Amino acid sequence: MSRPVVLVTGASRGLGAGTALALAELGANLVLNARNQERLHEVAQQVQALGAAVQVVAGDIGDPETPRRMVQTALEHWDRIDAVVNNAGIILPLARIEEADPEAWMQNWRVNLLAAVMLVKEALPALRAQRGRVVNISSGAAVRAFPGWGAYCAAKAALNHVTAVLALEEPEITAIAFRPGVVDTDMQADIRREGARAMPREWYERFIRYKEEGRLVPPEVIGRMVAHLALAAPHEWNGRFLAYYEEPLRSWLTARGVPIP
Repeated sequence: MSRPVVLVTGASRGLGAGTALALAELGANLVLNARNQERLHEVAQQVQALGAAVQVVAGDIGDPETPRRMVQTALEHWDRIDAVVNNAGIILPLARIEEADPEAWMQNWRVNLLAAVMLVKEALPALRAQRGRVVNISSGAAVRAFPGWGAYCAAKAALNHVTAVLALEEPEITAIAFRPGVVDTDMQADIRREGARAMPREWYERFIRYKEEGRLVPPEVIGRMVAHLALAAPHEWNGRFLAYYEEPLRSWLTARGVPIP
């Protein structure tokens, strides 16, 4: 039986790297993307050590050519795509709306929203053929406003809605938006470094405490959840926004032997 082929963006670190390694353990071949080529190749070597084949496509996922190259690479090497994990994301700019920089907002949307749309667009013919899956990494900020996070909140809310639209337009695939919780990634480091000037003190200090009190979830823990969703999410969840701690996802993951933090 052929191995499934999965495309993962933002795969050089954090949740993307954790997802890639979990997918390799589950028997998938991978096309990995990130801007940092050196770290991307380090993750690729770890994937290969787990017995999976891997191709890397370094570059800015916000550039429309990068999603196109990811899809072409998968089809040239394996002639199939079984899943897409749109994980690449940035939280910057952290700024109040009165200080909004249009170019910074557009860059945020290019990475958090438009890149996901473009990658899915390019992959759709292959995904239809495999009755494949799309996992869009969303956020609690999609449904709850955070002061100073305007660009990010708007992008993730839009990503949720794009997921729902995709489910209506493409009934042969399964598309979900996944809320991973507060994960120990570079995005959290950005909040701790930049958030003080853009967020009310009590909001900012909450994120400082997450780190100090050890309440950030390791990315490899959430990565296992994303990997299982990419390979096996039930079609009845098509179009849904699922949080890692909610039912029915919790019971489904438990039945598959995936630990819940």
